[in-house]
Amino acid sequence: MTSIAKQKILFLDRDGVLVHEPSDYQVDTIDKVTFPDGMLTSLSKIANLLSYKLVMITNQDGLGTESFPEKDFWPVQELILRTLASVAVTFDEIHIDHSFAKDNSPYRKPGTARLKKYMNGDYDLENSFVIGDRLSDMQLAKNLGCQGIRIHALTENDGEDYDSLKPTISIDAKNWKQVEDYLFNLDRTSKAIRNTNETKITASMNIDGAGKANVNTGLPFFDHMLDQIAKHSGMDLEVQCDGDLEVDEHHTIEDVAITIGSLIKDVIGKKVGINRYGFALPMDDCRAQVLLDFGGRSWLEWNAEFKREKVGDLPTEMFFHFFKSLSEKAEINLNIIAEGENEHHKIESIFKAFARALKMAMTQDKQDFSIPTTKGML
Repeated sequence: MTSIAKQKILFLDRDGVLVHEPSDYQVDTIDKVTFPDGMLTSLSKIANLLSYKLVMITNQDGLGTESFPEKDFWPVQELILRTLASVAVTFDEIHIDHSFAKDNSPYRKPGTARLKKYMNGDYDLENSFVIGDRLSDMQLAKNLGCQGIRIHALTENDGEDYDSLKPTISIDAKNWKQVEDYLFNLDRTSKAIRNTNETKITASMNIDGAGKANVNTGLPFFDHMLDQIAKHSGMDLEVQCDGDLEVDEHHTIEDVAITIGSLIKDVIGKKVGINRYGFALPMDDCRAQVLLDFGGRSWLEWNAEFKREKVGDLPTEMFFHFFKSLSEKAEINLNIIAEGENEHHKIESIFKAFARALKMAMTQDKQDFSIPTTKGML
């Protein structure tokens, strides 16, 4: 079983979030449809530049009854969806509950009965959000195990309900631009589980971290090299691997490379604002040059020869294989050159240069969240 790069979700309330909610709490005519300032621009950026799927979940009290005929609802709903689609905002699913609050239906927010797909599937709910204007939306976030973003809050920040939900609320936003800025400036993190007949791996990465490593692969020299990646790239990296070392080192090194490559691909996401390219460094008698491009096309050029069969407990032939597997999974172009006499220094300089190249290429310009290409996507 492999679980890598779980999908993140934005669960979006409708009335009060995507459209203004009128004083009678019912958007049942076209003339009542008005959109919050900046919503279309900000949500379009979020939907198209960040790696979230969108789910609309809305309570429409008594929809289908005499008090709220469906013929009044659907023209409004279709107008909202067409307008959002015009700025490339579409939904993975749309959930509309027809019940009244007094019915206590488990399908009505903050109940989660409609959302079992996301609770039981391969989704990253821990890093997903419910965006809503009511405390019931924040209760839904808590029930799902998500975080909450309140926007245009309708309830005061007091009382027992708010106090119990405060840990769930990541931000109280006054407008959509604040929501956009918050989501674009989150730490870029990912987790992975990779279990095969040959290895069992759990790993995590925060590329906006502090260079901390917690690595245990059963191969001390390999752990030392992975420590270099964390330290010199500035990322926080955790890798725990239980591999079939009684056979040899191959499966452990290959599968760790695949897992790290998958994490890199996930945390970079759609590559908004990154530098994209990146490094050469000396180490005593050696020098290493690692050129890197997050262009979406995997390729490895390798120019490093070793005179010894092993460095530490690792076969030197596996260094090429590590970077090849990583580059393929991360979808990056690597050009690696290393020269020198000391084999330990040579391979360590490669890992350090690779880490510095990662740091350069993954650095994000917080003032410019464009994608670094004329193609529009990488």
